[in-house]
Amino acid sequence: MPLTDRREILEAIIPTGKRIQFSQALPGDARSIFHLVDRAGLEGVVSKRKDSVYRSGPSTNWQKAKCYSIDEYELLGVEREPGKPAFALMAERGTGRYVGSAFITLNREMRERLWQRVQEHAGPAPKGMKRPATQWVKPGLIGRVKHLRGEEDLRHASLQDFYDEAHRHDR
Repeated sequence: MPLTDRREILEAIIPTGKRIQFSQALPGDARSIFHLVDRAGLEGVVSKRKDSVYRSGPSTNWQKAKCYSIDEYELLGVEREPGKPAFALMAERGTGRYVGSAFITLNREMRERLWQRVQEHAGPAPKGMKRPATQWVKPGLIGRVKHLRGEEDLRHASLQDFYDEAHRHDR
């Protein structure tokens, strides 16, 4: 059955106001809808072809468009292993709670500047964290991280920029 027919059947059998909710169709231009979803602070949108029939498994008939946020976190350290991408280990500002890692996707000049700052701010591992390939840092380095919205911890995250909290006005 085409998607439009399946939606009519589902809407008729899913009670309103209960645990399972029927999602409303959002007709219109995909870019405009995504812009509104992003501005509303939502996680993203799933789009399906109206004429598509249901098939299990991967399909090109539906697509997820995810929304991202950019937030600031405290840098705990940098994990570097030969032959693997480098990661910035991040913590929630103020609490020091580890929230995950972010790919270091900075250009070469910024990566070198980051590594220099990491060396200058070298410190002990945070309590309970054991990651042998990590250069830990003392508090004070802040990273701007782009990450998937809607998650408590970082997912699909990348380090966009960083600064020394003590010298923020120098940026």
